[in-house]
Amino acid sequence: MELGKLLIVLGVILAAAGVVVMLLARTHLPLGRLPGDIVYRGKNTRIYFPLATSLLVSAVLSILLYVLSRWRR
Repeated sequence: MELGKLLIVLGVILAAAGVVVMLLARTHLPLGRLPGDIVYRGKNTRIYFPLATSLLVSAVLSILLYVLSRWRR
């Protein structure tokens, strides 16, 4: 029973994250195309590592979670 509830909650969170990503894509923010994002284009391959985007998202989420934890106390 608990596993079922956990899977439902995780599914809802994943669906919400998908909606947020779709909405952010419509705002034309340069996430994924920031200076510092590494892109290697070979003849038949493309390797993409969003280093700057990952750092920015991590910093924003860290600040947001810090503020939320302070607000809950």
